[in-house]
Amino acid sequence: MGAPCLMLMSNDSTNNLKIPKHIAIIMDGNGRWAKSHGLPRNIGHVQGAKNVENICRVAGEMGIDYITFYAFSSENWKRPDAEVKKLMNLFVEYTKKAVKICKKNNVRMLVIGDRNSLGDKLVENIRIAEESSKDNTGLTMIIAMNYGSRDEIVHAVNRIVEDRETGRIEKNDITEDMFSSYLYTAGIPDPDLLIRTSGEMRLSNYLLWQLSYAELYFTDVPWPAFTSKDLENAIKEYSRRDRRFGNITEESK
Repeated sequence: MGAPCLMLMSNDSTNNLKIPKHIAIIMDGNGRWAKSHGLPRNIGHVQGAKNVENICRVAGEMGIDYITFYAFSSENWKRPDAEVKKLMNLFVEYTKKAVKICKKNNVRMLVIGDRNSLGDKLVENIRIAEESSKDNTGLTMIIAMNYGSRDEIVHAVNRIVEDRETGRIEKNDITEDMFSSYLYTAGIPDPDLLIRTSGEMRLSNYLLWQLSYAELYFTDVPWPAFTSKDLENAIKEYSRRDRRFGNITEESK
């Protein structure tokens, strides 16, 4: 399991770094960043959304192929109604703008998660953004929206059971690779590196299957303030790690 890494040789500060093929990011701290600046929580979410484009652009330049952003979890519906409503409106606005953003930056956009509760306008915007960007050849930006990893796994199991009952698959067909093909992330390599911002140190029901062998990196920097330098620092730390995937290497003996 796990994806190969590329070597970045573009300048002195990033010389000889191992560049992960896929980074997963938990964008934490939007509200706390806003509060620290005397601003409403919603402004923190707006600034956080803007930072997605900034980090995607830098990541593409560094040679990263995939970034998956945790935008809205299935548990986030428990937040105050006013905040959820503002977040949904922000997502509608962002996904509409995403068509131009993806075209400008040659980015392919995908959205994973349960779309049933997202509303017709948002679902349609997602469809348009995905369709219009599907042939772009740069970074793939994946947005996890109304996503929960346990829900994803249960959904996959139910589909497998259905296919088993209808004879589309046999009992012996069920392998790790086959199971992965029933997840929302089917066809996407597992993340090599998870970054969580704003000082929290937990996975929060995010990509539990896919992150099995990912390296974890936590920073106190809130997401709206997370810069290209912070991304570089995360990758520097990643480059120092010895990824063994359960194997013992000569270096680790």
